[in-house]
Amino acid sequence: MQYLDRLLTSLSIDESYTSEGHSLHAQNLHTYLAKVLYKRRSDFNPLWNHVLVGGLDGAGAPFLASADLLGTTFTAPSLATGFGAHLAVPILRRVAESDEAAARLTREQALEAVKECMKVLYYRDARSMDRYSIAVVTREGVELKEDEVLEKQSWAFAEGIRGYGRTTD
Repeated sequence: MQYLDRLLTSLSIDESYTSEGHSLHAQNLHTYLAKVLYKRRSDFNPLWNHVLVGGLDGAGAPFLASADLLGTTFTAPSLATGFGAHLAVPILRRVAESDEAAARLTREQALEAVKECMKVLYYRDARSMDRYSIAVVTREGVELKEDEVLEKQSWAFAEGIRGYGRTTD
């Protein structure tokens, strides 16, 4: 990831000095990253990263796409990496199953869906922390909230679960 960060910083500096009224947008960055990942894979020196790029495309429309270590690209109304791809994406698909449904979402609905996903992921991995950061991308800019905390979590529900481990019943 540090290598990708250096590449993107260098690209940003080059673009700011050489551009003639053009600016990079999310779709450009996704294409660039996909080509870098594919090249490294082809050189048998892959970067073991799976990146999501979110933002606005050149026309100002919402853009969300992924690129993995093989250089494979994919776009969808809801994406996640790691364990989130298995547990969070089904939750997000209930809320935004198509591009049209995603466009109709309010900011509050989208934030609630993400919070629900974070809660499920937290309950799945008991060693994780209940803190996370969330970024909201709009035409006006990016709002980053750091150190968000899940509502008071309780493991009390686990007392009623039977069938795993040692039970006295």
